Amino acid sequence: MRIAIVNDLAVACEALRRAVAVDPALSVAWTAHDGAQAVECARRDRPDLILMDLIMPRMDGVEATRRIMRDTPCPILVVTATVSGNAALVYDALGAGALDAVNTPTFGPGAVVQGAEELLRRIRLVAKVERAAAAPARSAEVAPIPRSAGAAPAVIAIGASTGGPRATADVLLGLPATLPAAVLVVQHVSHAFVRGYAEWLAAETRRAVSLARDGQPLRAGEVLVAGEERHLTLGEDARLHYTDGPQAQLHTPSVDELFLSLARNARPGIAVLLTGMGRDGAEGLLALRRAGWHTIAQDEQSSVVWGMPGAAHRLAAAAETLPPGAIAAAISARLAAGTGGC
Repeated sequence: MRIAIVNDLAVACEALRRAVAVDPALSVAWTAHDGAQAVECARRDRPDLILMDLIMPRMDGVEATRRIMRDTPCPILVVTATVSGNAALVYDALGAGALDAVNTPTFGPGAVVQGAEELLRRIRLVAKVERAAAAPARSAEVAPIPRSAGAAPAVIAIGASTGGPRATADVLLGLPATLPAAVLVVQHVSHAFVRGYAEWLAAETRRAVSLARDGQPLRAGEVLVAGEERHLTLGEDARLHYTDGPQAQLHTPSVDELFLSLARNARPGIAVLLTGMGRDGAEGLLALRRAGWHTIAQDEQSSVVWGMPGAAHRLAAAAETLPPGAIAAAISARLAAGTGGC
């Protein structure tokens, strides 16, 4: 796996280079010292993954991420001195197409690199997502799922990954101020800053957004974000629960696991699958459509990566394929008509 390093500090570049060298399956493709140089290097030689700093001269990491994902898209992992301290920029970068964020490794006593293990874990996860995206599509056949007569209110379920923060915010911005449904969001984002993501989403959308709690009942008007490194599901008791399985899922929490639980236990509502690498959520969206839900996938033109919604489109899991603004309008129209499923 060829890794590119983008950082304006020589000591940070060296720490990253040494961290990458720990794994013989990884190699450094090139190094850039600002965002503008990274854009040009990526155009000439697209690597398998870019480790992108945020604060740099000439062009910052957010703009560099946006331009690379537009012109020569490839996986980008934000690597910054402090993820929590640069939270606003991190979420902007995630909205522009970065996959995740991690603190930059540093040199400890004896010039030992500290923080390399977490960086390598994130790099290996990116590699797994890439392999899953390149694998042959699974069969579109998903067994119909019976629904129990739960007491949960109507649900708007949203799943997203690469580029998802901005797309999710745009959908929520277009919805009525008062919602007659509960909104559930699964965003592929590291647990370390999922609380910050919920706070960012609240600020961007001017809505009350909180992390879902285990055992929490659904209430109309609430926007709840999956907030643990476990799968968020809706149980037969019409309450939200976190579960540890199945371990085979690449992402935790998984969009598929939420969607499948909703197909079993909630009356038909509206489900949306937004931009993201891989295909998490596609089969769950198909199960929801078969269970009577109205299903929507983001269109290719507006997606940073059309992996997840593209997989749903190919499975015929989406009743509509739309950009975020039109998704919000479609949801609003159904809410106004008092209908969820189709």
